[in-house]
Amino acid sequence: MSTCFFLTGRLIALHSLIFRRPMVTLVVTTTIDPASIGPASALLAMPGWHPGPFLQDMASFVNKGVRLLKHDNSIVREDHLDKRWEAETGEVVDEVIFLSRHTAASNRPALTIHPIGVPHLREDEVPAAGGKPGWAAPPNVRMGPWLRLLKVIAESHNLTPEFEVTLEATHHGPVIDSPTMFVEIGSTEEYWKRQDAAQAIALLVWKGLGLDGGIPVGDWSRHNGKKKILLGVGGGHYVPRHMDIVLKDDVWVGHLLSGYSLPMEDNGDAGVGGTWKEAIRVAYEVTKASFPGGEVLAHLDQKSFKSWQRKRYIEFLERAEYKRRQAYRFSLIFSRIA
Repeated sequence: MSTCFFLTGRLIALHSLIFRRPMVTLVVTTTIDPASIGPASALLAMPGWHPGPFLQDMASFVNKGVRLLKHDNSIVREDHLDKRWEAETGEVVDEVIFLSRHTAASNRPALTIHPIGVPHLREDEVPAAGGKPGWAAPPNVRMGPWLRLLKVIAESHNLTPEFEVTLEATHHGPVIDSPTMFVEIGSTEEYWKRQDAAQAIALLVWKGLGLDGGIPVGDWSRHNGKKKILLGVGGGHYVPRHMDIVLKDDVWVGHLLSGYSLPMEDNGDAGVGGTWKEAIRVAYEVTKASFPGGEVLAHLDQKSFKSWQRKRYIEFLERAEYKRRQAYRFSLIFSRIA
């Protein structure tokens, strides 16, 4: 009988070992973008990399639990790379980090981090830069800690104040189901090709993922859900008031919905229309899913709205039982509830 139990236990252990698929981080780059392939080349020049499996015609490189993928297409239109990688290799993608260029009308040099999605679009609308209407990817939990790390790296490499280190609001694709963020260099070809900027982004990934032998930066599981997560509502594309909270109060970052991602239409007696409610719901749900056990706080940039809009947002957020914090009071209230 004891032998039977022993063999059964060994079989169970063997089954678990065989069928426990590894979790990996997917770093996605494209050869057609100098702000993507530059950091990728700098990262691959660091020790520990070796060739990995191909995904269709895309080459990959392996370093511990990280997989760097190179393709030759638009980075915002290669959908479902996480599921495609899993189907090809059997490895489950735990998170995705895209390295890309940033463009801006100001042409100002910048190093940026942001979540992705177009949750405000209606079904009949065509996204201008990938994604699908009404969708947002789960935000990568590392965004807040990596923003703070990126500022340190940029300062130590004398990239600031020439380069602005900033968050961006949620925007564009590609469609993906895993927790995701974009890390970008902006805003013109001159800066996309800057080797010092590429080196800074490579170092961010290297240190941030613990490839240097240190503790990975932004590992939510190490905090046991005891931290607060900011869901930004309103503001401009660079969400300065939300970012100020993130930098000063050591909070984690979920989706950041700028004013243009919150369409609100005043229909008079017919009420307020637009897809703003749906955008907030989607952003909240996927943010909550990314941070199990955490408390999501909706932070309303009140100054960016007209009074009638602000009233509607507050009513909706309170009715939905989302927690709202005014920017100028947030630090005080946050310290009380932490």
